[in-house]
Amino acid sequence: MEKLTAQEEETMLAVWRTGEGTVKAFVQLINGNLPYTTVASTIKNLEKKGYLQSQMVGNTYLYKPVVSEEEYKNKFMGNVVKDYFDNSYKALVSFFVDQKKLSAKELKEVIRMIEKEK
Repeated sequence: MEKLTAQEEETMLAVWRTGEGTVKAFVQLINGNLPYTTVASTIKNLEKKGYLQSQMVGNTYLYKPVVSEEEYKNKFMGNVVKDYFDNSYKALVSFFVDQKKLSAKELKEVIRMIEKEK
């Protein structure tokens, strides 16, 4: 699985939210109001990379994801932890706490979630 560019990730988020749709539907969900032709080109690249599959319906293509959002997150978040935090999720959480991106309240919620899984 190839890492996506920021524009490809943004487009895939629109695809995952939609589940299945046309380029026009994805354009409406993407922030920044990218031109239709830019989104269409990005969609074609995603299809070539194996993230999407298309089906001709009438005179338009309908696209749906081949790779789920969960699969993508698992693959690349694992790489982030491995590459930047010495494979330590504790170091990752500590980083977010230090950067004030994770509050004590949120951390307590995470602990509750972990304890609930036991």
